[in-house]
Amino acid sequence: MGMIDRFIGMGSAAQTISNAATNVTEIFRENATRRMELDEEAYGQAITQLSAEFGAARRGWFDDLMNGMNRLPRPLLTLGTIGLFIYAMVEPIGFSNRMAGLQTVPEPLWWLLGAIVSFYFGAREAHYFRNRTFPQRIEKSVLPAPSAAADPSAPSAGVGEEGFGGNAALQDWLSERRAPATEPT
Repeated sequence: MGMIDRFIGMGSAAQTISNAATNVTEIFRENATRRMELDEEAYGQAITQLSAEFGAARRGWFDDLMNGMNRLPRPLLTLGTIGLFIYAMVEPIGFSNRMAGLQTVPEPLWWLLGAIVSFYFGAREAHYFRNRTFPQRIEKSVLPAPSAAADPSAPSAGVGEEGFGGNAALQDWLSERRAPATEPT
């Protein structure tokens, strides 16, 4: 492929046109390969989360009961709210009597109930949040890790004047830093 490009003499121009056409195509139709990569990554994260949540060792019946109760409030609130709507439509007089009864409960009692429920379930959630273990993330690295035996005084790659890619301002700055300090007279 490279030899044909050099022979024809249109290598970089043809590549630029090809990349532009690919980018325009991706506007109208998503890149299927990239979509598969993203789907695989999302699947892997979901499986990791699932195994972290359900792969823990069993503790006891009380912990299992409380973990189950921690999962109940959202569905119960949703179904209860829908049930209240249905009850209000089916029996409006009974619904209004129940709501009038709830209005007689003093507000500090509602605050106390909310605090007790929040502190109990919140403390359990905080306990599990503090004691959770994170799966080790696998980092893809192109460069090898620096060895412990490396000389710290040795210049590293990219720090020398040649490492600045022809940037004159950075080369001047580096030469000023390396020059011995002279005191004005």
